[in-house]
Amino acid sequence: MHRLLVLLGCLLALPLSAAPSVVFINPGKADEPFWRDAADAMQLAADSLGMQLEVLYAERDYLAQISLTREVAERAAELQPDYMVIAADKRTLPQQLSLIQAAGIKTLSAYNAVQGDERPLVGYPREHFTHWLGSVVPRAEDAGVLTARALMAEAEQRGWLSAEQTLDVIAISGDRSTDSSVRRNQGMLDAFAARPQVRVRQVVHGDWQRDKAAQQALHLFRRYPDVRAIWTGSDLMAFGAMQALREQGVEPGRDMLYSAVNASEQGMQKVIDGQLTALAGGHHMAGAWALVMLYDYHHGVDFADSEGTELVQPMFTLFTPQLAQRYIALLQPGAAPTDFCTFSKACNPQRDDYDFTIGTWLELGYE
Repeated sequence: MHRLLVLLGCLLALPLSAAPSVVFINPGKADEPFWRDAADAMQLAADSLGMQLEVLYAERDYLAQISLTREVAERAAELQPDYMVIAADKRTLPQQLSLIQAAGIKTLSAYNAVQGDERPLVGYPREHFTHWLGSVVPRAEDAGVLTARALMAEAEQRGWLSAEQTLDVIAISGDRSTDSSVRRNQGMLDAFAARPQVRVRQVVHGDWQRDKAAQQALHLFRRYPDVRAIWTGSDLMAFGAMQALREQGVEPGRDMLYSAVNASEQGMQKVIDGQLTALAGGHHMAGAWALVMLYDYHHGVDFADSEGTELVQPMFTLFTPQLAQRYIALLQPGAAPTDFCTFSKACNPQRDDYDFTIGTWLELGYE
């Protein structure tokens, strides 16, 4: 009842207008779990907030991100969206913003922050690129820290890590250049460095690909046969590593500890089954939170006035088997839809700060 009253109050308080339209340039593949989940979360938010959403997939081709942005920018004025969301993936931000500025489409970037060498090119939101409203990105370091600490805690419990016992780890990162990948890796390295008894034998880059990570895991395990834990930057890469080493008789969760990042249903199931020791997720919601911010902006509540233009938000949580079961339940057909108006400042004038943690979203589903 409370959620219904909040939604009704939101609808009555805001002026009637045409539903704002948004185009999201999705850098991933349409069948890629993380980026599909990201688009699905955005659609849930759009449906809840009465927004029109169009998702265009770049299929992991950074040039396609630019060409898709150009296609939207060059549409006839009446066919252009009110807003765009871009992922600032693989250093495409400067070119995308240039195209968007020429078209005059208001835009939020999400998922990845501006990197140091990009700052001279793009400046800050609403300065050189006046239609770039701002950005919302997950605090990516949290994913690395949470998963690394969970691996060490489990290794300690098993007697694989102690003051006298060294734990050998290998890491399969996403890529070398994406902001979220770089910061995720740094969080992981910092967490492991805090324990002198942990040795990170090698860090490789799997480029988010399951098959490539499988080959890397097999090669590294042969090079470092004493490794007892594998940290990975995504669930798909963890699955590839698991499969490759299982074929060598190394059982996940029994002989080797694995960690991963992402909130896919398959990943949740592996947490429940004990194959994944640690899974951090929630950052796939960044696009959905971007829609909440655009919704507020569209209705006269500018996030820049209270929180600035570049938001770095805690979005990750470490999924226990219990939380994983709750998450899966919320994804099932017939589950009550989330009221994203709850997270909006336009709907809730008393809200001072945004709360974009997935933990709050999970709790909301069980009210």
